[in-house]
Amino acid sequence: MARLAELRFAMGTSIFLVAFIFAVFLSAIMLIFSFPLEWAVVGTALFILLQYLIGPTVVESSTRLRYLEHNENPWLESTVKELADKSGIPMPRLAMVPDDTPNAFVFGRTAKSATLAVHEGLLKKLNKDEVRGVIGHELGHIKHKDYVVMTVLSALPLLAYIIARGTWEVARYTGSSRKKEEGSIKAAFFAVAIISYIVYIVSLFCVMRLSRLREHYADAYSAYVTGSPRSLQSALAKITYGLSLSPKPPSGARAFYIGDPAMAKQEVQMIMEKKQEYDLDKDGVLDERELELAMEKEAKSAWVKINTWFATHPPTFKRILLLREIETEMENGRYTSDRVYAHI
Repeated sequence: MARLAELRFAMGTSIFLVAFIFAVFLSAIMLIFSFPLEWAVVGTALFILLQYLIGPTVVESSTRLRYLEHNENPWLESTVKELADKSGIPMPRLAMVPDDTPNAFVFGRTAKSATLAVHEGLLKKLNKDEVRGVIGHELGHIKHKDYVVMTVLSALPLLAYIIARGTWEVARYTGSSRKKEEGSIKAAFFAVAIISYIVYIVSLFCVMRLSRLREHYADAYSAYVTGSPRSLQSALAKITYGLSLSPKPPSGARAFYIGDPAMAKQEVQMIMEKKQEYDLDKDGVLDERELELAMEKEAKSAWVKINTWFATHPPTFKRILLLREIETEMENGRYTSDRVYAHI
């Protein structure tokens, strides 16, 4: 599993880079308003610590999840325990989210305190093999500990955005007095707003890149731990289509999910606009295979490639393609535990 070091390196550099950007960002604000520079370092450290401590609580409240009692869902519990034992990680707490869309996610501060939450829609719309593939994916996040990093990093771009919006509004409504002092204050707020927007975009780019990478690693791990890449391929196609039908706005915690509702809507919308082209058997319905082929073609478009830069997840077909490569290697008898992440 040598290539797992690349994910760890990416997580480490992302933490350093985003923290450095924020330290410089807050230092600039301190200089503009003539505050002590030490406040920038303290402010960055306190915010990261606060996000680490309250992040899981925020996820719990925003998703309205309910923790499952022992033996409340014997099949789900036994499946998670089997794969967790095989992965060499502690059994996570299980939770159910009252949501009819097919999705799942993990969150927590440590591997021992991790929670694996599944939507009611996941168990209704996917078969057991597909759910097993999803569970393997989520346990991959626990195995890699990337969800802890995402809990901390995902809030930093949000903070920059809040500062940008706040200072921009203050600058707009600050009186346009001719007094030099008031003019300087207005200019200072505008400067902070512009810097904040730049920091928001740059830090978001860093966080989203890591988010997409960790999804590929979790997909590859699911193929390994379940021994069935095909199960997750089928699950991802169903999840993408199912999420695209949801009328609800995407959750602020969507980076934690196996599927991103916002991206799913975009992917399926582009395909449905060309439904006649992709409906190969002309029955008026796109089946799973036709949907996968459509995703493959759409994933090659320039718009999708550019849009992916700020996406929390890779395009669905890129994920399916990775799993197909692993499946082919398994069928040829060349797949070993040393090649779990070889196709990333």
